[in-house]
Amino acid sequence: MTKPSIETYYENNQWKSRRQSSERAFSVGGTKAEQQATGRAAAQKDRVEHLIKKQDGTIGERNSYGNDPNPPRG
Repeated sequence: MTKPSIETYYENNQWKSRRQSSERAFSVGGTKAEQQATGRAAAQKDRVEHLIKKQDGTIGERNSYGNDPNPPRG
């Protein structure tokens, strides 16, 4: 079974991080940079993709820390 990606997003005037399979955030509050660091650490630990959304909800950045389906060519 594949582990869910980690998502850092803005909701109800707060930055949050959660696993995409969950409705509930595992970390809430602080600045966007603080939540990005929390989300990055969780994604690296789980070896999954980290999606960082902008305040408007669009994806601003994605980073893969596991099995990248499109690895860089050399």
